[in-house]
Amino acid sequence: MNLVFQQRMQTLYQQFIAFDALQTERTQRYRNIEPESALFLAMQIRVQQSKKILEIGTSTGYSTLWLANAAQETQGQITTLEIEPDRTAQAQQYAQELGLDHVIDFRIGDAQAFLNNNLNHYDFILLDAERDAYVDYWNNLQHMLVPKRGILIVDNVISHAAEVQEFIALVQSDARFITTTLSVGAGLFLVCCR
Repeated sequence: MNLVFQQRMQTLYQQFIAFDALQTERTQRYRNIEPESALFLAMQIRVQQSKKILEIGTSTGYSTLWLANAAQETQGQITTLEIEPDRTAQAQQYAQELGLDHVIDFRIGDAQAFLNNNLNHYDFILLDAERDAYVDYWNNLQHMLVPKRGILIVDNVISHAAEVQEFIALVQSDARFITTTLSVGAGLFLVCCR
């Protein structure tokens, strides 16, 4: 990870935070992942040597860029899903600027529709979208992890604990998976196959 990348990411994060502070409606905010969480995710991809990566919730691409920077080193490929075309366009612009667009497959559309029609397996999945859909997503996500080494990471599980409580209970009740919560950023919930 080079200094130019780190400096650009710091600048972008400050711009996104400033934008969010001016928004009165939650859905208008970018709601990007915290830098410490993004760094953790990028480290996890490197340690695990993840090749097939799925991100649900691109927003303006802050986390996507961190994932792509790591995937570039592992010869990996990211598929990232976002329902808002304008936010995807922003993310694509930043990816091109940083020379990371060749490792990212940007998809615009409903995540549930993508999950319902996807038969791929992933080494690494980041879930950072509308939390009220997570329980429904789980029906597909549980089958999309590469057996024995796939990992799912869910953001905002401490900051929005009540909103993900049902999802976490559902996952924890499945004996096929091991879980833990880390107090990194807004809270990361890690799920891996036994």
